[in-house]
Amino acid sequence: MNAVFAAVFVVSAALFLLSDPEAFLPALLAGSEKAATLSLSLLSAYCVWLGFFKVLEKSGLSQKLSRLVFPAARRLFRSDDREALTLASQNLSANLLGLPGAPTPLGIKAVKRFEKSGNRYASDMLFVLNATSLQLLPTTVIALRVAAGSAAAADIVLPTLIATLFSTLCGVFLLRLFSKTPPHSRKTPPRPRKMRARLHG
Repeated sequence: MNAVFAAVFVVSAALFLLSDPEAFLPALLAGSEKAATLSLSLLSAYCVWLGFFKVLEKSGLSQKLSRLVFPAARRLFRSDDREALTLASQNLSANLLGLPGAPTPLGIKAVKRFEKSGNRYASDMLFVLNATSLQLLPTTVIALRVAAGSAAAADIVLPTLIATLFSTLCGVFLLRLFSKTPPHSRKTPPRPRKMRARLHG
């Protein structure tokens, strides 16, 4: 991707220089200024929420929250690996708050745990949930709108919630529909025929 972006920049700069060389440097400086302002705005939002997650972790509340969502996560990911499910739950919690970059290390660790246990379905499900990204509070987009001078930056909360809820439900449904992994079940496996014959004999 770095090579692609570099190529796009070089081609765009060359075309700009050929078409309007006098405006090239002012546009470059103006773009740099906007990029720096945007980066600082996003940095402040990330600092607030990452600090919030760190407080949860240090106080032990994150572990308590993970225990609350463990039954639902166990059914969703079809896994009994408590550590992997805890990591996945924390990853999804951060995504719910609209922090797509912050939970990435947690998601990578969870995927490694799932794949280590041979649970490809769980790693696929986590990928789908991160891609569709249900968001209760799109903090990153709100920060972008504030940096752009929006008068009502939080107006997108409800539309974003509806759109991401629909995309998440569609993603989960399609994965369950086309997944080759049998559903996670706690039912007792059927007895062998010989055993049943002895019981009924």
